[in-house]
Amino acid sequence: MAFDIEMIKKLYADFGNRIEAARKVVGKPLTLTEKILYAHLWQGKATTAYDRGKSYVDFAPDRVAMQDATAQMALLQFMQSGRSKVAVPSTVHCDHLIEAKVSSSIDLDRAKQESSEVYDFLASVSNKYGIGFWKPGAGIIHQVVLENYAFPGGMMIGTDSHTVNAGGLGMIAIGVGGADACDVMAGLAWELKMPKLIGIKLTGKLNGWLAPKDVILKVAGILTVKGGTGAVVEYFGEGATSMSCTGKGTICNMGAEIGATTSTFGYDDSMSRYLKATGREDIAAEADKIKEHLTGDAEVYANPEAYFDQVIEIDLSTLEPHLNGPFTPDLATPISKMKEAAAANGWPTKIEVGLIGSCTNSSYEDISRAVSLARQVKEKGLKLHSEFTITPGSEQVRYTIDRDGFLDVFNNIGATVFANACGPCIGMWARVGAEKAEKNTIVHSFNRNFAKRADGNPNTFAFVGSPEIVTAMAIAGTLEFNPLTDTLTNDKGEQVKLDPPTGYELPPKGFEVDDPGFQKPAEDGSGVQVIVSPTSKRLQLLAPFAAWEGTDLKGLKLLIKAKGKCTTDHISMAGPWLKFRGHLDNISNNMLIGAINFFNEKTDSVKNQLTGEYGTVPNTQRAYKAAGIGTLVVGDENYGEGSSREHAAMEPRHLGVRAVLVKSFARIHETNLKKQGMLALTFANKEDYDKIQEDDTIDIIGLTEFTPNKPLQIQLHHKNGSTDLITVNHTYNEQQIEWFKAGGALNIIRKEFAEKNK
Repeated sequence: MAFDIEMIKKLYADFGNRIEAARKVVGKPLTLTEKILYAHLWQGKATTAYDRGKSYVDFAPDRVAMQDATAQMALLQFMQSGRSKVAVPSTVHCDHLIEAKVSSSIDLDRAKQESSEVYDFLASVSNKYGIGFWKPGAGIIHQVVLENYAFPGGMMIGTDSHTVNAGGLGMIAIGVGGADACDVMAGLAWELKMPKLIGIKLTGKLNGWLAPKDVILKVAGILTVKGGTGAVVEYFGEGATSMSCTGKGTICNMGAEIGATTSTFGYDDSMSRYLKATGREDIAAEADKIKEHLTGDAEVYANPEAYFDQVIEIDLSTLEPHLNGPFTPDLATPISKMKEAAAANGWPTKIEVGLIGSCTNSSYEDISRAVSLARQVKEKGLKLHSEFTITPGSEQVRYTIDRDGFLDVFNNIGATVFANACGPCIGMWARVGAEKAEKNTIVHSFNRNFAKRADGNPNTFAFVGSPEIVTAMAIAGTLEFNPLTDTLTNDKGEQVKLDPPTGYELPPKGFEVDDPGFQKPAEDGSGVQVIVSPTSKRLQLLAPFAAWEGTDLKGLKLLIKAKGKCTTDHISMAGPWLKFRGHLDNISNNMLIGAINFFNEKTDSVKNQLTGEYGTVPNTQRAYKAAGIGTLVVGDENYGEGSSREHAAMEPRHLGVRAVLVKSFARIHETNLKKQGMLALTFANKEDYDKIQEDDTIDIIGLTEFTPNKPLQIQLHHKNGSTDLITVNHTYNEQQIEWFKAGGALNIIRKEFAEKNK
């Protein structure tokens, strides 16, 4: 039986009525996205139509999911809210703190020892506040959610940008910062700007070497890393319904790489099959009763241009497998063009490592299709020419593929099976030799390939592909190989061709697992003690941020003018820094150390205006904080792209940065800054970015009349005595301005609960 089935039944019971009310106020047929959003309005039934891209709307998500790295800060904040139990079903998943180094069991045992303090904290705080806890080794959050919690027509938020994976089961699932999660767990509404809609019509069917991953790799090439910003991507058409549920999840998962709010598919037979295969026949039965409400209206899909803000059509019968990269997930190259592209760009063609798995591609179907290629190594007298690793997505998948002999196939060709965790995908990979920073190439089936992300080496050229393509490329060992057309030389000197991959959508003998790794919370957690040592280096109880002074901010110093791509990995690196995700002061020592300083083209080297000397970004900022001087961070386009990690907002806030001024923001990061009481500003004229000078002193003017849709002004005082006055925009609404004034959203929550419980 499914988790939280009564909650799902209650939602479904009123689903049709809410959609009918929405259809009346909107005045036209509805997309699936609109149906789910309007069915989850905080107010209940819709009474007005909201403007896409303009209206801020309060929603009531059904559940919250948190991974261990972000859960620490989310729950440290929740502990200050005054609640005795979470208001909606919530879960914690321990997947980020397990470093891939030797093998599954050895790496897992080491993580349990090294992070025992964090795991004990998360287990106890979950037990106290009614939160489901998935132990280390249970699996990657998004795979575990798809197997246990995702359901058609639901709305979920999660403290990880790849929460969107649950769209594979027809959800609206959105990545958020921990402060947003805290709000929802505390029983408050969750605010989102009504997203725009991108419709992607899939015609034809996948065949041969083609995989669902190739769909999103193609889409990323079309839309780029920010083309989906502020929008939900809705897939439809015969190509969508003919695809597996987990394949849909892969596509939705990597939708985070185009900046999309989320992606989703309509309920169909593949979702029903997956629900039944994962022990949730009861949800499938309930969904079948309202299935007409769990997909877009027929008129929408018949004439999509009239209902979506943008429509893209992809013919799967003519689509080609892709490899995207290096250094960005939207540089899309068809496999037939890779040899040519590598030569033209000087990419290293020798593939050192092929890695499959991760939250994006670790389903039974993914692994079974990769195994069909791995078997051919022995059968055809071939050998691996690259290292090869497998990261299962969950203990249920790992146990089942072990039972079915898949792990033996991988072991027999010399592959390494890592723990059921994120591992190399998030930089938790102790790769031998990475510290030498040698130029090299890897291929993987993950979602992101930013510089330094997987192994910390800025010279690792990472390419993203399907598990099938990655496996084939690892066998060949070179980017110049096209498995669709090329042959390989076997141990007899013969030219042999790899047969196209085959596999199973679901395990023929069903899923099986001995211990899934779940801890059910106590019915009454009032007696559970949550202990955080005051001397801990891993955990630190939070202190409230200070409220706004009530004046314009004057005399700020420029901390850094970041040049080019500045993702959350640049602002708050993962990898070895993950161990400090529960200790705000310690992790703040990685603040912006990956950002490139416009003025010297270096990372982690900025000018301290107090001394005239150059130092690290965190140390320079700490010097300003000690002197009582606020600072400004300046950035380029799509600032804060990537992970949902709110540490990228909390660290600057903690160290005394007052505002971030950029050409444009990634959605989640902008929201995170607002939640923490920061000023998130954009240039009204992007060319004003060029006016920012290294020794500037800065005033932010207009805060005493801070109101929605009214620009602010920034006065730049240059070292030579000249000044520039520039206009800056913001997207704050009335409520968000109150967050700023109060010093952060959590300060308001705490105050409200204190007054309520007097």
